[in-house]
Amino acid sequence: MPFVRIDWFPGRTLEQKREMVATLTPDIARIAKCKPETIQFIFTDVTREDWGRNGQLFCDYYEYENDPE
Repeated sequence: MPFVRIDWFPGRTLEQKREMVATLTPDIARIAKCKPETIQFIFTDVTREDWGRNGQLFCDYYEYENDPE
């Protein structure tokens, strides 16, 4: 049973999450050769203060156009 975890910055809508699950499920099922109903997703909103890359926190350095914060 595939378990897909998506960690991202807060601000995505319920509709975006629905679209992500609907879009990814068929391809994961095809590649993993499993039934779509066995695929599970969890979305985790992680604040910019709790996420770092390249020795810096996102809140201190990185800014992205699509970042809602």
